[in-house]
Amino acid sequence: MGLSASSPAAAGQPPAEPAKPHQAASPPAECPMHQERKSGCPMHMKTPEHRTESTNNVPAHQERAYEYVACPVKSGASQGNDDIDPSNMMPPPNQLPSPGQPFPLSTVREESSIPRAHSDKKWVYPSEQMFWNAMLRKGWRWKDDDITSEDMTNIIKIHNQNNEQAWKEILKWEALHAVECPCGPSLMRFGGKAKEYSPRARIRSWMGYELPFDRHDWIVDRCGKEVRYVIDYYDGGAVDKNYQFTILDVRPAFDSLSAVWDRMKVAWWRWTS
Repeated sequence: MGLSASSPAAAGQPPAEPAKPHQAASPPAECPMHQERKSGCPMHMKTPEHRTESTNNVPAHQERAYEYVACPVKSGASQGNDDIDPSNMMPPPNQLPSPGQPFPLSTVREESSIPRAHSDKKWVYPSEQMFWNAMLRKGWRWKDDDITSEDMTNIIKIHNQNNEQAWKEILKWEALHAVECPCGPSLMRFGGKAKEYSPRARIRSWMGYELPFDRHDWIVDRCGKEVRYVIDYYDGGAVDKNYQFTILDVRPAFDSLSAVWDRMKVAWWRWTS
């Protein structure tokens, strides 16, 4: 978050009334990234009729997300099946309090700045209640810790800041490909790999540095081309007033010649600057 070891170029990309289910998907007309797409941008062309937002390509976690953006009175009673969605490694939206939950949690969901691939929408972050339920699914139990509702609010803010900062770092790498993708990248899917340390993280640990406390792999759509980014999360100390404390190491994965070339160029710029 705050500091980063992945800044190749100066490029970046910087929710409140109750939203109606069928209107929230259409952001204000003055919002430039949601205006009619240019015909020359393949990633933003209309998809065929048979490919709609109700297909498996759209995360279940995001399907009804806009019903909860700044709308705490929504109930989330109608849910899909109970399977983990492979596109974001999250369960379907669960806005219901868990059995024995010690205090109420917000069901408001915040819209991110991250464009969702094959859509005019953006990714929407989980609510406090969704995050709580997800932790329970992973085996965590609140009785084991003295956690408060304020703690959950802070956890969500830190989570969202981590993702916003990670996307800004990705945009810096993607600026190297602005000519081939003038309409900009979008996020297709992502997943956590906390115990699968990257080769770079392991080499750093052999040199005496700490291992990251988390790792994510994000798959980005670069105007029709899938690009994988590896994100290592390191502890950066105390949380600041902007809820940032994580040091992010963001870079394209070594799985294509283009990514290797990008990494080489940036390494050279850093060495010679």
